[in-house]
Amino acid sequence: MIRCEDLRWGAHGHPLTPAANFELPKGSLTAVIGANGSGKSSLLKVIAGLQKPLSGNVMLDVPRKGSLSFLPQQQHLDRQFPISLQELIAAGLWGSKLSPALRSQKLAAVLDDWCLSGLEQRPLMALSGGELQRALLARLSLAEAPLLLLDEPHAALDELGQALLWKHLHNWHAEGRTLLIVCHDLAAVRQHIPQTLLIKRSGCVLGPSTELIHQQPHAQVA
Repeated sequence: MIRCEDLRWGAHGHPLTPAANFELPKGSLTAVIGANGSGKSSLLKVIAGLQKPLSGNVMLDVPRKGSLSFLPQQQHLDRQFPISLQELIAAGLWGSKLSPALRSQKLAAVLDDWCLSGLEQRPLMALSGGELQRALLARLSLAEAPLLLLDEPHAALDELGQALLWKHLHNWHAEGRTLLIVCHDLAAVRQHIPQTLLIKRSGCVLGPSTELIHQQPHAQVA
């Protein structure tokens, strides 16, 4: 569960919206939409504890440390960092108490799930944008956190990657995980995500996706 009370965020002295009050139940699947610069990514960082709010509170009902996984936008990743695709994904098992054999099995399975088998030793700089995005999502699969905050997970994905993404998102939702997803693809939001948080200068509105996506300025839904 995510509860935000009188929450303001943004640059110091310049909140992006009036105080926001909303609650997302445990096991909910919610999109975050809004115009560029409205504060969608910043909101996820505040909820994740990576950025301090200007005022108000964020309360998370999570059972233990490590119960939250945050997927940042790909542009924030240093692609010059000298690790392979396999090492990037295996970071999702950080802190796991599984035996080395089980860790290897889970890693092999998630590589196959995200159609990344055969790319294990490629350095990050040699990956396409879509391959890197699938690797970041595969790392989330290994982490198995009950709360997922995803900032534009569909970015750089081709048709295959999009299909894999939505399959896994629905599977994670069916497992009872709570998902909050920044998404600019309003047609995908309408098709796949039942609830939406719309961020506007006048405030935040939480409601059915089919109603709110048409309130976003310049909304285009196929």
